[in-house]
Amino acid sequence: MKNVVYRIRHETEYRYSWPVTLSRQLLRLIPRSTPWQDCLWHEIRVRPEPPEWSWLEDFFGNPVAQFALHTPHDELLVAVESRVAVRSHAPAVAPNETLPWEMAREWLHGGAGGAVLDPAQYLFASPHVPVAGSLAAYARTSFRAGRPLLAAARDLTRRIHRDFQYDPKATTISTPVETVLKQKRGVCQDFAHLQIACLRSLGLAARYVSGYLLTHPAPGKERLVGADASHAWVSVFCPDLGWVDLDPTNDLLVDMEHVTVAWGRDFSDVSPMRGVILGGGEHELDVRVTVEPETEETAA
Repeated sequence: MKNVVYRIRHETEYRYSWPVTLSRQLLRLIPRSTPWQDCLWHEIRVRPEPPEWSWLEDFFGNPVAQFALHTPHDELLVAVESRVAVRSHAPAVAPNETLPWEMAREWLHGGAGGAVLDPAQYLFASPHVPVAGSLAAYARTSFRAGRPLLAAARDLTRRIHRDFQYDPKATTISTPVETVLKQKRGVCQDFAHLQIACLRSLGLAARYVSGYLLTHPAPGKERLVGADASHAWVSVFCPDLGWVDLDPTNDLLVDMEHVTVAWGRDFSDVSPMRGVILGGGEHELDVRVTVEPETEETAA
């Protein structure tokens, strides 16, 4: 079985107009290990260096690092470097060979011996993902009666990619999904939230996945250090396959060029860096990400 090994560097830098006297931060920046992915090594560097560190695993199984700074500072740099081996995990069957979506919905709601806890917790509305008739209506063009679940979900992925324009100035994290649906513009986290909301509005289980995507420089150009970005996509639960990842921003079935960091109900569960500070005033934020394929190797 072939592995692709990636080296990932993710730097987050804050510059404050006034000194910060206390900072406590949670980091979800360490790629998780999964059946198709191994985090081989990681290192976290923080400047100024924190005197307090702790490690935990959140409700969804994501690794979380926590630190506290008690000395005044007007800049904060968090640099995470990791090496990750990724194997193919795209479905081995054609989308048209999966269960009809109505049968999958019945299974998820316990009508066919289902209601398994893991997918069941992703059936409902969450802070950034509503359940609404307008979202179900948009999804139903793809989810015709009797259509196989993965074929329908794949068609919904394709339609979002076709109908919506990537525009980093159109939204913020607080922009409601219904607004994204109306204005047809946004970024990867908007498109992931939209597809999840559509799936849940039909009674299906879907979760939000954060991570990285290998980008390809133009022919003849070198890969730019720090020019990549965090990415977000969708995972839908198919009772006959398990979780299947879809990328509506790029109209893809996720496979070996995506690196998974964390998953949860929506972005609020997987924010890369979240915390509280005292002081600081206004701030400038700079995020730099580099994803480089290091080697291809064969696993035993």
